[in-house]
Amino acid sequence: MLRTTSIPAAALLCVLAGACTPGTGDERTGADRSGTPTPTAATSSSPEALSGNGRADLPPELARALRGKPAEARSAGQVVDQIVAAERAIADPRTTPDVLAAAGHLQQVAYRELGARPGWDDRVRAALPRDLLRVVRDNVASRRAFRSMHPQSRSELSDELPAWRIVRPAPARTLRAAYDEAEDRFGVDWNYLAAINLVETGLGRIRGTSVAGARGPMQFIPGTWAIYGRGDINSVHDSILAAGRFLEDQGFTEPGGRAEALYRYNNSTAYVRGVTLLAEVMERRPRAFDGYYHWQIYYLTSQGSILLPEGYRAERPIPVDRWLARQP
Repeated sequence: MLRTTSIPAAALLCVLAGACTPGTGDERTGADRSGTPTPTAATSSSPEALSGNGRADLPPELARALRGKPAEARSAGQVVDQIVAAERAIADPRTTPDVLAAAGHLQQVAYRELGARPGWDDRVRAALPRDLLRVVRDNVASRRAFRSMHPQSRSELSDELPAWRIVRPAPARTLRAAYDEAEDRFGVDWNYLAAINLVETGLGRIRGTSVAGARGPMQFIPGTWAIYGRGDINSVHDSILAAGRFLEDQGFTEPGGRAEALYRYNNSTAYVRGVTLLAEVMERRPRAFDGYYHWQIYYLTSQGSILLPEGYRAERPIPVDRWLARQP
């Protein structure tokens, strides 16, 4: 979100840190009170499973995720199994769409859990395949950077769910085309635009206006949009191009100017670090975007993380107790 104070974006904490509360200065508003079933999640490293056959060969972590919400890991060994299964599926071009969606969600749940458990780090590092060490390190470091922008005490977390609407994002190919166009026109790397889009609104999943008045998939304040926007602030294409235009003007393409431009997008060094780490993962592993595309919206409350599925709508904040009582 384009702002002048160090206030965390609500979506980045939901998607990446799983920790959002009202009153941070960057919540979205607008929605009504229904929900949809939990999205599926799963992945596979088996060639048979990835090609859509031999589902019995799916790793158990993926099989469970494909049937529904991924389980939270209860040990370092379990989180390693989840990460390996998810990352292998995301990296394999043979992975079918349903398995890829499940892999992305499983990946997200695993990194959320590992990010909250630094005591597992040494055991996880020792058990990971060498080719995944850096990608895991950077994803976890990104999550912890974003989480550091938010209250650490459960007593400071909200007992209400936000007045948001959660929608299906634009197709991945549509987003990639917009990122690529912005890179061609303004010199801002596509992966940085993707990371910002993920951080700000979960690639457009969160609909609403922040208390600061920011709107659209890239969260522009109207005054900033008046300078850098062209067209519709709620358009994926137009807002991504506006972000490219803004970052170029802030010196993103100048030698040593990248971090400062990101800081001007959100005045937080933790934000700059988190976005940069995600962008670097996508630079090294372009298919990482395909996993991030399937990350869902989690909202950390005083009663723990709550998944806000596609179809969630609330015109006003909903007490967590009431929401939980209505869920199966």
